[in-house]
This record gives sequence, structure tokens and C-alpha cells, in this order.
Amino acid sequence: MKLNPYVAGVRSELLTVAEAGGAAALELAERLTSPLEAAIRLTLLQALSAAAEEITAELAPGSVEVRLRGADPEFVVAGLAAAAPAPAEPVEEEAASVAQVQLPSAPEDDDGQMVRINLRLPAHLKSRVEEAADALGFSVNNWLVRAAAAALENERRPKQPRTTITTGQSLSGWAR
Repeated sequence: MKLNPYVAGVRSELLTVAEAGGAAALELAERLTSPLEAAIRLTLLQALSAAAEEITAELAPGSVEVRLRGADPEFVVAGLAAAAPAPAEPVEEEAASVAQVQLPSAPEDDDGQMVRINLRLPAHLKSRVEEAADALGFSVNNWLVRAAAAALENERRPKQPRTTITTGQSLSGWAR
């Protein structure tokens, strides 16, 4: 994503507003626009990063990252299939994979102590987790433990090469 057109747009708007203040204001605005360019770029990057965080919250378990390449950011999308159709009943598919997970045994030096964590989930995801756990007759805690174990088990499997996806003119990224 090229930031130059947006920075140029802010510069143009600033100069247009300065014209109303006369020649002295216009001259001052012209001297200030070059030093402000870095601040404008940083602010745009912060806005894009905040947008990526919001999108990631809605895409769970997928994610969107903003990466800086040179002077321009790019979006990287992870955890989503490029053109895979959505399953008709996602809760059943998730529940089936979680139900088949064998919980890993604890290492010999582990005292078996249980720990507590606080987990924040978007409301729509929480309701799906509750439905999936209920469909299997598991508690939400048991289901989440098994889902974590399944995710860690998947991490141990050999990784497939990543492929770059480009959709339209505004989104590019990586997917497996």
C-alpha cells in the first residue's frame, strides 16, 4: 500500500487552508509540510495497525498484520484459506477435531499443578465455543484445553510452504 498519495493529500489540504491566511501563512505552511511528512506517515501507520487489530478480532482464528517494507506498509493475512468455502456447520467440524485430541501427558518433573488464566474472547466467538463444548458434552474449560492441545499438535506437524495471495488492489498476504 502506497502512503504517498495520502501524505500528498494532507499536504495539499494544509496548503489550501493556509492560503486563506494570506501569503505569510502559506509560506509558513510550505516550510512546515516537509517536516510534518514523517509525522503524517507515522500517524497513518498507527491507524492502519489499529484497523488490522480490529479486523483480527473479527477474523479469529485468522489474523491481519501490518508490515513495513521500505517506506510503505503491506497487509499480511494469516490463518485463512484463500478461496475455501465456509463450512455449512462450523461448530460440528470444530467440535469433531477437538473431540479427537488426546491430551498430552505431563512431563515427569511436572507436579500436575493447574494454573488459571483470564481469556478475553469476542462475544460471537465465546458463543461458538460454548455451542461446540455443549455439542460434545464438555465444559468450556475442557473444550478450550483440548483446542489448545490441538493447536500445539498442529504446530509440530511439518509446515507447508507459504503462498502469497493478492485479492483486488488492497489486500495481499500469506496463507497456507
